[in-house]
Amino acid sequence: MPRLHSPNPCIQRLGSLKEIQSFREKLLKSYDGKKKRILVCSTGCRARNALKIRDAFYNAIKQEHLSSEIEIIETGCQGLCAYAPVVTIEPLGIFYGKLTEKDVPDIIAKTMKDKEIINNLCYSENKNTYPYRKEIPFFKPQNKIVLRNCGYINPTSPEDYIRRNGYSAIAKMLAGLKPEDVINEVTKSGIRGRGGAGFPTGLKWKFANGYKSDTKYFICNGDEGDPGAFMDRAVLEGDPHSVIEGMLIGAYAIGATHGYIYVRAEYPIAVEYSTLAVKQAREMGLLGENILGTGFSFDITIKQGAGAFVCGEETALIASIEGRRGMPKPRPPFPAESGLWGKPTVINNVETLASIPHIILAGGASYAQLGTQGSKGTKVFALAGKVTNTGLVEVPMGITLRQIIFDVGGGIPHGRTFKAVQMGGPSGGCLPAEHLDTPIDYESIKQAGAIMGSGGMIVLDEVNCMVDIARYFLDFCQKESCGKCVPCRIGTKRMLEIVTRFTTGAAQTGDIEKLQTLAESVRDSSLCGLGQTAPNPVISTLRYFRNEYEAHLNDKFCPAGVCTGLFRYEIDLGKCTGCGLCLKNCPTQAIAGAKKQPHTIIQDKCQVCGICMAKCKFNAISPKPQVKTPALKV
Repeated sequence: MPRLHSPNPCIQRLGSLKEIQSFREKLLKSYDGKKKRILVCSTGCRARNALKIRDAFYNAIKQEHLSSEIEIIETGCQGLCAYAPVVTIEPLGIFYGKLTEKDVPDIIAKTMKDKEIINNLCYSENKNTYPYRKEIPFFKPQNKIVLRNCGYINPTSPEDYIRRNGYSAIAKMLAGLKPEDVINEVTKSGIRGRGGAGFPTGLKWKFANGYKSDTKYFICNGDEGDPGAFMDRAVLEGDPHSVIEGMLIGAYAIGATHGYIYVRAEYPIAVEYSTLAVKQAREMGLLGENILGTGFSFDITIKQGAGAFVCGEETALIASIEGRRGMPKPRPPFPAESGLWGKPTVINNVETLASIPHIILAGGASYAQLGTQGSKGTKVFALAGKVTNTGLVEVPMGITLRQIIFDVGGGIPHGRTFKAVQMGGPSGGCLPAEHLDTPIDYESIKQAGAIMGSGGMIVLDEVNCMVDIARYFLDFCQKESCGKCVPCRIGTKRMLEIVTRFTTGAAQTGDIEKLQTLAESVRDSSLCGLGQTAPNPVISTLRYFRNEYEAHLNDKFCPAGVCTGLFRYEIDLGKCTGCGLCLKNCPTQAIAGAKKQPHTIIQDKCQVCGICMAKCKFNAISPKPQVKTPALKV
């Protein structure tokens, strides 16, 4: 079967600004916008057999002798991952999801031939069916700048990228902008680093531009390690040339001649496509010496990271590129003054760099019209957890958490109640329902007790235990600590021990206060961002969900029914209809009762697995405190 590689292996070399413009015009002229195309998500959807769907389309088109009429485009992530595997039918704009190979013949026969909509393959919400992508509530509030090409182009085709205005920004830049002009536009846009720290991008470039050196470096940070986050990975898999173009603009602005894309080895597709894109750009004369005949030279090396979370911190990342163990170092000096091999270095993350070409083309002022006073532009989030529409979303800064979770995300499934949203990755905080109307910008989120981070957003419902959530993320941070500084190395370990005592029923009087004090000490005295933010899950859950810690401590009870040993399941006889679903699914036959009569749980047999509660349609099963056996009198 055809592979996801550029349909044109004979890449044209471009030697001047005029040639790249002529090449784009040629591509636009040869592109038939009315031709039938099937856009198949072939990256993230692979986990749901997307490549088998792709192959089924190729076979069906071949058998029907439609190869000249229908084109298959293998794309990156199209966003709505909850409906994987997905396809978009162009030029109709029809979006189908949750496909199987059996659906392919119908799509060819009905939709591709007769423009008939197959309703059972469409997105549905509140008994409404939305066949067209632009009308789906998940997509309507989005404003795609970073993801402008993801899901629409073949990521291994530089021709597709150039046809959609790719590399127009560097052509504009090299045609008449000075480095200072570029920096001014980026500064005017107000864009802040999307890797988590939120430092103004234009200011960072200005600092690096001001240092005189024979060698400067520009680095793309693709070391995305947050559990549940896949923003940078999706961009590198769906539109790698936008990142390269962003790096070219940044390198020109600061005077760098060499750059690195640092991407973790656990992202094999991102590594493959980034490597291919660099090779293609080099062959086209867009990387290397004398780019487009302008005298500007810049080249890129792909560096695979080994997966250490701490290497997302820029000084640790630099150490890793230099071949040393990835460990942070004190600042100043900052990398803009003394970075890679002691030379001035700028590090921006994938999302930041993918925004830069748009800013140069549209102008910084245009970009600054989006967002809030202190947080301009758009932000990409990986929406995950207990939400109906999981996936990749890009929204203007200033949108509220409620709008993302309930309008874009479709709300909480299975009739359950929203409890909290965990923002900012493992170093982020958990915000409860009272903060749903908080606008998403750096300052508001920080004030509420979380961080923007790189864009992870995990939604939690009433069956999530907030003490266990804090334990999970703290365990991650403790394992990922590089161990260089004592507060992080020892402090996170002691904190984890205390939180674990809560989840196992071994907490002691004073542990809540001890945990609070320790968390604040680690936050205030750690060397790098990992240690400084590692206590956030604990601090935020103590702030908003202290009652759950107290229940674990005083009552030896987990209200959410998560911490095994701290609860038992009971059936509410008034709600139970005797439908038998719990009895049928119980792996230990721990449920008794006649049909259509209230059931009971045989506690001696119950393994507290939770299957009965998950299967119950009437919310008749819930966790209850363990029955305490009274002490014997002697």
